[in-house]
Amino acid sequence: MKLQAVLFLLLLLNVELSSCTLVRVISGSTLELPCLSFQNGYIGEAITWKFNGEDLSAQSPGLPRIKQGGMLLSISSVTAANQGEYTCTIEDDSMEMTRTYTIEVLASISYTMKVIQGSIARLQCQFPMSSQVTANALWFKVKTDGTRTQLNTEDESTSNRVKLIYPNDHDQTINIENTVLEDTGAYQCESADGVILSSINIIVELAPTAIPHSCIGYTTAWETCQDESSRTGELILQESITEFSMKLYSFLRELQPSSNLLFSPISISGALFHLLLGARDNTRKAIETAVYVPHDFHCVHLQMKKLREKLAGSLQMASQIYYNPQNMNLSESFTNQSIQFYEAKPTRLLETSEENTLMINSWVANKTNNKIQHLIDSVSPSTQMMLLNAVSFSGQWKIKYEMKPRKGLFTKLDGDMVTVPVLYHQKYRAAMTYVVELMAQVARFALSGDSSLYILLPRSNKVSDLQQVEERMTDTAVRQMIEQMKTVSPQQIEVTLPQIKLDVEPDMNLLIKKLGLSSLFEHPNLCGLYSEDRVVLDDARHRAFLALTEHGVEAGAVTTMSFSRSFNSFSALRPFIMLLWSDQANVPLFIGRVTDP
Repeated sequence: MKLQAVLFLLLLLNVELSSCTLVRVISGSTLELPCLSFQNGYIGEAITWKFNGEDLSAQSPGLPRIKQGGMLLSISSVTAANQGEYTCTIEDDSMEMTRTYTIEVLASISYTMKVIQGSIARLQCQFPMSSQVTANALWFKVKTDGTRTQLNTEDESTSNRVKLIYPNDHDQTINIENTVLEDTGAYQCESADGVILSSINIIVELAPTAIPHSCIGYTTAWETCQDESSRTGELILQESITEFSMKLYSFLRELQPSSNLLFSPISISGALFHLLLGARDNTRKAIETAVYVPHDFHCVHLQMKKLREKLAGSLQMASQIYYNPQNMNLSESFTNQSIQFYEAKPTRLLETSEENTLMINSWVANKTNNKIQHLIDSVSPSTQMMLLNAVSFSGQWKIKYEMKPRKGLFTKLDGDMVTVPVLYHQKYRAAMTYVVELMAQVARFALSGDSSLYILLPRSNKVSDLQQVEERMTDTAVRQMIEQMKTVSPQQIEVTLPQIKLDVEPDMNLLIKKLGLSSLFEHPNLCGLYSEDRVVLDDARHRAFLALTEHGVEAGAVTTMSFSRSFNSFSALRPFIMLLWSDQANVPLFIGRVTDP
C-alpha cells in the first residue's frame, strides 16, 4: 500500500575518441561546447574556434556564438548545417592546446528500452526548441503489419494509463503507467504535420519477485551541522536559492510565454527544504540537485532557520505539517527536527474533508495576513500528509507616491492599450540605469525592512524584447545586476508605475516534474519522515499574491506539497519583470512578470 502525501507548495551522447569528442544531438536542441573542461589559468590567452577548418567569428550572423572570451561555443538551435568538426585552440608564446568535437545532428530519437511489468515506461519526445508549440504531439503504437493505433494523451482520468507529462510544452514525453506484457512493441511520436520526432521500441519483461518496502538503514535523523557559525554556509544557501529561482522562472516563462507570472521562490524552496529533512538515498539527492544544494551540505536546515530569522522584519515564513494519525505516525526524529528548524509541530488531520479544508485554509489566511484566504477546495479522504509553507511580505515605499488618483495607458504585448490606475511621483529618488547584460532599463525602489523592488523594463512592448531579457536572466546575471545597482547613485526621476494586484497559482505538479522530481509521485524514499510504509506525493500547489499600491508592496505566497545612460523618467506602462529582493538576506523573495495589469 502506498500512502499519499500532498505538497502545497537534447539527447546528448558523448563518446571520447582520443583527443576528439563525438557529440550526437537532436535537431533544434541547444548545444554548448566548452573549450576546456577546466578554465583556471587560461582566461585572457589567445583562443580561436574553427568549424570544418574555417575560422568562426563572434560576429558572424547565423553561426554559433562565442562566449566567455572564447571558452564556450554556443549553438542556440542546432540544424543539419551545424554538423561537422569544431576545433578550439588556446595558444601563447610557449604553449598550444587543442580540443576537437565532431557533431552529428539526428533528425529524431530512436532507441529500445526494457521495462518491468507494472512499472512506468517513459517515452521521450521533443519538439525543436526553435519551433512554436501550437499543439501537442501525436503518439502511436505501431503494429507488426505497419498499421498504427493512436494513443489518447488528452484523457486525464485515472483509468487512462497514458499520461502526457508536459502538455503544450516542447517536451512531449509520455508515461505509460502500470505496464503490461501487451504494451511490448514499437511507438512513434510525431508532430501534427507528420514529422516523426522519436521512435521507441518497448520490451516489457515479467516482474521478478517483489522486494517489500524497507527503510532499514534510512531512519537516522538528519546529520548535525558541524560548523554552525560558518559564513560559507550562508553564501551557499544564498547562491542555491537564487539559482533555483531563475530556473523556476525559466520553466514558468516556457509554460506561459505571454501571461502574468508570479511566484515566491523562498516559499517553494522552503517547502522542498522541509521535505528534504525526511528524504533519504536517491530522493534526497534528487531534491538537493533540484534546489542546487551540494550533497554534502549538512547545514542546509540550520541555514534556512537563520534565513527565516533574518527575514522576520519584513517577511513572515511559516511551515506546517498535517497528517492522518490513524494510518501513519511521523518519525520522532523528523518531528523534533521539524520543530527545531522550521518551527512546524505536526498537526493531526480532522475527521471530515470539510473540517480539514476549513482548518488548512484558515492557517493559510492567518500566515499570509489574509492576502491568500483560499488554497484548497477539499481534502481527499486518501490524503495521509500535507506539507505547507506560507510567506507574507509587506513593505512600505521609502518615498511616498502622491495620493491623488491618476490614470495611464498600459500597452500590452499585442499593442492593445488599456487604462489603468497609476502611481506617480514627479521627483522620486531612485537608482536607475540601463543594464547591458540584460538589455533592460532597471530601476531600484527602496522599501522598508531592508528590501528592494527591482523593475526590469525591456526596450519595447514587443514579445521578442521581453523574451530577450528573460533569456538573459540567469542567476549570475541577476546577482551582477544587484551588485551593479548598488553602485548607481539615486537620482530624482519622474516615475509612473501601474497599480497592480497579481494573484497567480502556477502548476506546481508540472514544476516539480520539470525540476526532475517525478519520483516524488512514484516511488520516493521518505524513510526519514515515515518508515513503516512508502509515502508518495499526491498533489502540490503554490499560490502567490502581490500588490503595488500607493502605500508600498504587499505580497503573500503559500506552497503546499499534495544602452549605458540614465534617464530622467521611468514609466512602466508596458510589460515588465519584477524582482522583490531582500537586501539583508541577499535572496529573491518574489519574482513576477506583468503583461496585463
